[in-house]
Amino acid sequence: MSKLLKRRAVVKQLLADRGDMLVVAGLGASAWDITSIGDHPNNFPLWGAMGGAVMIGLGIALAQPKRRVLVVTGDGEMLMGLGSLATVAVQQPKNLAIAVLDNERYGETGQQLTHTGMGTDLAAVARATGIEGSSLVRTGEQLRAFCAALAQAKATQFAQIKVDPEKLPIVLPPREASYLKNRFRISVLGEAALHA
Repeated sequence: MSKLLKRRAVVKQLLADRGDMLVVAGLGASAWDITSIGDHPNNFPLWGAMGGAVMIGLGIALAQPKRRVLVVTGDGEMLMGLGSLATVAVQQPKNLAIAVLDNERYGETGQQLTHTGMGTDLAAVARATGIEGSSLVRTGEQLRAFCAALAQAKATQFAQIKVDPEKLPIVLPPREASYLKNRFRISVLGEAALHA
């Protein structure tokens, strides 16, 4: 039996006390995971743009400094967008947290091993770019500590969360890009956003 954390249980804990937190989910499993907890107008699931979730989250965090912003992404996508961590470190938005669900697999293309399964430490990379609040999460206690830091929003947070590479049912978010964009804009900026 695996001692790794269960992905959907992790996401449920991350979103348990979300309040008005804005959530960007990377494509594939990350988007399915946040949707499995319940579709929400403050969710912005990506249907493409692999490697771009962190940069989208950074832009939202800078534009909405009074709102907490959580990026939920996978190890494959984070590996594709490592340069984004350096940009996040330069900006240091206190309201941004990044949770990388690391199952050490490329889940959408056949479960091939990613670099994290061969020793790449994403938390160390994030720390090396200048994100001091970086951690490797393997236990429930470490996850609770990350969730507490996420709730406080006192500094940029990054967590590489080791999760079981289990196959889970797909729970699709809405698929229409313009609908997702408009729903999110209205949720963040109000109805007037559609007419701006």
